[in-house]
Amino acid sequence: MRKLTLTSALLAGTAMASPAFADGHLLIVDEPLELTIQMNHVRYPTYMEDWPVEVAARAMTNIHLVDDTVGANMRTDENTGKTEALNLMLAGGVIPDIVGSSRIKDFVNQYGPEGAFVPLNDLIAEHAPNLQAFFDERPEIASAISAADGNMYYIPYLPDGKYGRAYFIRTDWLEQLGLERPETVEELEAVLIAFRDGDPNGNGQADEVPYFARQWPELIRLVTLWDGRSSGSDTYHDFYVEGDQLVHPYAQEGYREGIANLARWYEMGLVDAEVFTRGSSTRDYLLGENLGGMTHDWFASTSGYNTTLAGEIEGFAFEALAPPASVSGVRMEEHRRIPIKPDGWAIGASNEHQIETIKYFDFWFTEEGRRLANFGVEGQQYTMVDGEATFTEEFLTNDEPVNKQLYRVGAQLQARGYYQDYRYEAQWSNEFALEGIALYDEGDYLVDQFLGVAFNADEQRVYDRTFSSIRDYMLERQQGWILGNSDVNEDWDAYIATLNDMGYQELLEVMNSAYSRQYGE
Repeated sequence: MRKLTLTSALLAGTAMASPAFADGHLLIVDEPLELTIQMNHVRYPTYMEDWPVEVAARAMTNIHLVDDTVGANMRTDENTGKTEALNLMLAGGVIPDIVGSSRIKDFVNQYGPEGAFVPLNDLIAEHAPNLQAFFDERPEIASAISAADGNMYYIPYLPDGKYGRAYFIRTDWLEQLGLERPETVEELEAVLIAFRDGDPNGNGQADEVPYFARQWPELIRLVTLWDGRSSGSDTYHDFYVEGDQLVHPYAQEGYREGIANLARWYEMGLVDAEVFTRGSSTRDYLLGENLGGMTHDWFASTSGYNTTLAGEIEGFAFEALAPPASVSGVRMEEHRRIPIKPDGWAIGASNEHQIETIKYFDFWFTEEGRRLANFGVEGQQYTMVDGEATFTEEFLTNDEPVNKQLYRVGAQLQARGYYQDYRYEAQWSNEFALEGIALYDEGDYLVDQFLGVAFNADEQRVYDRTFSSIRDYMLERQQGWILGNSDVNEDWDAYIATLNDMGYQELLEVMNSAYSRQYGE
């Protein structure tokens, strides 16, 4: 009864009298059922039983999750997620009933076929109608998350919406200099030169930074202007699909041409001299000091500077720019919201309540569960207006960003398997972001994404042996070329030969073998 007492106490004084709580139609079990959970992620290193969203889910389903997280205090970052903690959990020999984590896909697809996690295909077909309906509608998602043996071992976090990052440019600087928005890469170069030389911030100093990026791979993204590629997914440095084959962008001719021109731009002072070292505060600093001219970054957060800086910098306008046409005339936006993340949750093999657990996973794909995962608790974070979950004015105007407030109450958690609802973000996107999205939507600039592969044991060994060292070498040479340490055109043949010596062709073979098996039909 410990969980029942906790739930009752936390529900007191909140808006819990809605039909979802009152009529019991979402109950999975009649009596409270406790399931243990390991939950790790960058933003929340452990599962919190008193998150308001979890309290509400307990009241709706009668499933009570009990924290059993291993490695909650271990160091983490965006690349490794909590893989170290998952390995520690596995080494301990006790796998909780539910395991939720960032970057869980490769882990469960490796150890699921070995018996550590439960295959979900039959459980979904027999006991999870909402999940089954989703996979029936989106069969490519089912293919993407399946292991090499054809089984699904986790329910993923599924982002919603099409658009992520875009080009943004200081349109007030364009106006100050009497310039039009650049439509081609040649026009863009001319604009950046004007930003460098024309003193658009009006302080009499040559201190403007024409192009900047708070994540340095967003500089490499510009190789698309010379018909190169920087990634095939929303993960930096990823493979991409060319025709029906996977290739790596950093071994292609368009990339070579792009890097040569980025090195030229860097030498000309058109690119932030500290692009590789300035870090995540770059956007805040360069825009706040009226120094930055152009970047490639997220729609919602970048558009927000039009509001926060309007009273500090006269005429400030930082607006979305349609992708300039490449040297061959192609307008491409390489980044988009990927429809599936390698994050989510799985069922441990020792779970004695697998049917109830898959029904609990299915709950988050019901209308009520999806709303709870996205918007928080009705009466606390949002109210229903004309049938739509609508954040309260108090919630939207809080000094803390909306997404951070939601994390704090247990919503928008990527270590939970759920389907995001883009309407949650649209409510705190200002008119600049929405206008920019409309601009990109009209132009249809997005390209398809590589959704990943699942290796068999032999393929995994080749990948583990080759990819990390190959990627490190690629990035080392990439940075050196841009900084002018050597010339990419002079080095190219030797570079490709070195990649092949390191096993690049063998790596391509296993990547394409897995890709053909997973998506061939």
